[in-house]
Amino acid sequence: MRLLSQKPSTLILWIVLALPGVTMLPALFGEDAKAFHRLLHPTGEFAARFMIIGMMASGLVLLFRGWRGPRWLLHHRRDIEVAAFAYAALHTLVYLIDRGTLDRVLAALPHVEIWTGWLAMLIFVPLAITSNDASQRWLRRGWKGLQKLAYPAAVLVLIHWAALHNWGSWPVAAVHFGPLIGLWAYRAWYWYLRPRNAAAA
Repeated sequence: MRLLSQKPSTLILWIVLALPGVTMLPALFGEDAKAFHRLLHPTGEFAARFMIIGMMASGLVLLFRGWRGPRWLLHHRRDIEVAAFAYAALHTLVYLIDRGTLDRVLAALPHVEIWTGWLAMLIFVPLAITSNDASQRWLRRGWKGLQKLAYPAAVLVLIHWAALHNWGSWPVAAVHFGPLIGLWAYRAWYWYLRPRNAAAA
């Protein structure tokens, strides 16, 4: 009911965020094992894409000061990041079902592309649980500190993606993460490296 009370722009955003998941439903609930296995890539990719979009909001606001677009994105960042976690959770579920047994899951853990994904997911769980106004009020200043864990988690996702197929996926991962890394670099320059006299002028 709360979702229905949101502004039309928020409802449209959630429809857009849900569309990739809707297209996955036939493979998710069908009996084709190969189609189910192929869900590993799109579920993980959309989780990473929405995570990247959400994390770009602050940098875009700083880069394009005065433009309403980045501010709208910043306002809806929580919605986008919740959707990213939902796709990440689906990605994890598909992976576990596809592996079939606990022994096979544990056997894959030493691989870089696997343990980085699990560690990122473990970090995202408390971030998703506290992604609400009540948690923000309860944790106070600690809430921002907790949310900063998204940065190392994003680095783990980057490694997780790049290391797939014997590091053969790194070009695609680099293309997706390139804009986010560029904005991180710009924010670091703006807040810590920019000449102070230029800032005053």
